Amino acid sequence: MKSTLLLLALAVTAHAAPPPSFFRALHIVETSGRTGPILGDGGKALGPLQIHRAYHADSRVAGDYSRVADLDYSKRVVTAYLQRYEPQAWAAGDVVTLARIHNGGPKGASKPATVAYGDKVARLTK
Repeated sequence: MKSTLLLLALAVTAHAAPPPSFFRALHIVETSGRTGPILGDGGKALGPLQIHRAYHADSRVAGDYSRVADLDYSKRVVTAYLQRYEPQAWAAGDVVTLARIHNGGPKGASKPATVAYGDKVARLTK
């Protein structure tokens, strides 16, 4: 019985996610809510969520990098990337940690340079 409850709890947690407002907050912080093939970071980032080529590749989402110009595709890429590098924060809906990783890479949550970014996304998520 205990193992069944544990498996059920793990299954529910695996599908938990940050609130939908998290993606809206990322979108606002990254491109002020604009959509399309927006270039940023000196031409190194693309789309409404400002995704770099390496981030796209690390997400392991199938498709050409140019597709990150589409908001829905970008959300899939961000979801896969964050679930890959910080599944615990994803399951907990820890928007600060997730935002810092989005901004600073797999170890972004420990980088002082991402603190303000994480706080800004968290404020907009509420």
